[in-house]
Amino acid sequence: MTLLPVLLLSTGCLVGKGKYDALLADHTALQSDHAALQAEYDDYRDATYAELEDRDRKISSLEEALNTARAESARLQSEIEALSTEKAQLLADRSALKSSVQEMEEALLELSRRKAAADARVAEYNDLMARFQALIDAGKLQVKIVDGRMVVELATDVLFAAGSANVSKDGKAALQEVAGVLASIPGRRWQIAGHTDNDPIATAQYPSNWELASARAVVVTKTLIEAGLPADRVSAASYGEYRPIVANDSPDGKASNRRIEIVMVPDLSTLPGFEQLQATSQKR
Repeated sequence: MTLLPVLLLSTGCLVGKGKYDALLADHTALQSDHAALQAEYDDYRDATYAELEDRDRKISSLEEALNTARAESARLQSEIEALSTEKAQLLADRSALKSSVQEMEEALLELSRRKAAADARVAEYNDLMARFQALIDAGKLQVKIVDGRMVVELATDVLFAAGSANVSKDGKAALQEVAGVLASIPGRRWQIAGHTDNDPIATAQYPSNWELASARAVVVTKTLIEAGLPADRVSAASYGEYRPIVANDSPDGKASNRRIEIVMVPDLSTLPGFEQLQATSQKR
């Protein structure tokens, strides 16, 4: 179909052939452009549809994978729940005192702290023994555990004459060695405890064994301080005749009870339950 009849009808007049040819050429060009655009659109549409189909396939694949993962997660969760139930039952069977996993973990942690504290005390005792080994081998002192505390024990017969609180020359030399060892142990405090046998004493200077043991403890304390042990790390105490280590029924027993004990003062902060004890004391 040509444009000439259309133009004749719409305008009601004749159109020259040259103008007609020009219009026809424009029309042909427009048809060509339209065909090209249509082809480009078809290609774009086909590519878009292909891409959408590819995306749909990927989405389907991902959804399938997600569903598989969810199913696996549900299976694993079911296994975890079953294992948790089994674990709880095992814990209940092992100890009627433990009602939950958390309680068991707290108990194990407390046990671990206690073991660490016990190991530390054993190591400290071995260290103290090693430091005093030369004096132990020389028979000048002993290292013991008394009532759960580490004690360096010296016989007063080596340090003092009977009924006296004046330290002997050999005793002073031994105490100077002891002071050097004690001063080399950082962060520890010591209590010097005087003990006697049960033989009564009643002099103007020492009305009882309390006073004699006290005087001896103070003299030993001063001697240790003069030998280099810091004064803020040592104190003196007297037990008199009231804490014998053996019966006072023989000369050897009485000699064993006449002694000076250098007691390592416990560091409460290292003991189990110290935090609770401290919190309780702060409330009062």
